Amino acid sequence: MFLATLLEEFGYDFTGYSRDSLQRRIVRIMSLWKVAELGGLLDKMLMDPSLAGSFVQQVTVPLTSMFRDPSFFLDLRQSVIPYLSTYPLIRVWIAGCSTGEEAYSMAILLKEAGLIERSLIYATDLNPASVESASNGLFSWENLGEYTKNYLNSGGTMELSDYYSPKQSRFGFNDELRSRMVFSTHNLAGDSSFNSFQLILCRNVLIYFRRSLQESVLELFDTSLENAGFLGLGPKETLRFSSLKGRFQQIGDQKIWQKIN
Repeated sequence: MFLATLLEEFGYDFTGYSRDSLQRRIVRIMSLWKVAELGGLLDKMLMDPSLAGSFVQQVTVPLTSMFRDPSFFLDLRQSVIPYLSTYPLIRVWIAGCSTGEEAYSMAILLKEAGLIERSLIYATDLNPASVESASNGLFSWENLGEYTKNYLNSGGTMELSDYYSPKQSRFGFNDELRSRMVFSTHNLAGDSSFNSFQLILCRNVLIYFRRSLQESVLELFDTSLENAGFLGLGPKETLRFSSLKGRFQQIGDQKIWQKIN
């Protein structure tokens, strides 16, 4: 009832999300909002529709980092980037971009391969607040040490400081990277494909979905990928038990698959 009304009234579809994960986050929101029952939570959003956005923001709590899992990005450099370099226009989709760290990481990889000027990175997320934050491209100094370490371990060939400059109390990436990026909201649970891509990264998102929604999203990625395109997933995600496993072959030891012609 709660999820159906949330979809009907506000257009947010969480019906395919993992019930355990969703329940934990809703219970936390109820505690923060001092609501004892789901009906009361729904009444608050119906009385003040702006709260629906806050609800979505808290349910889809962003968890990300630049060059997260450096060995994954090292494999992208070595196995995927050379293939992408054969295209006159490179299109990359970062699905579930959160606050943008992964999108900027991908832009740096393309820059260091000399490909950024003929690349477009589409970064999307269900959470409008995350998309706005990613578009601003401003990050906290307190995370810079971790980002720099990850960058070096991913095979970085420059200094991470070559790509950002101080912006008041934070730092922001330079305009050359940002000019090749498009940020927008997109709901993997219901929205359709919007372009064709040679690389799609959707890391640490499917683990929050139930099996049926996982299959639906993977079908969306298959439709969106060009032949011989690449799909990158999170360390706990796989195509091995999916109905799509026969359409892809895994590349190396990381969670990267190539679509079979």
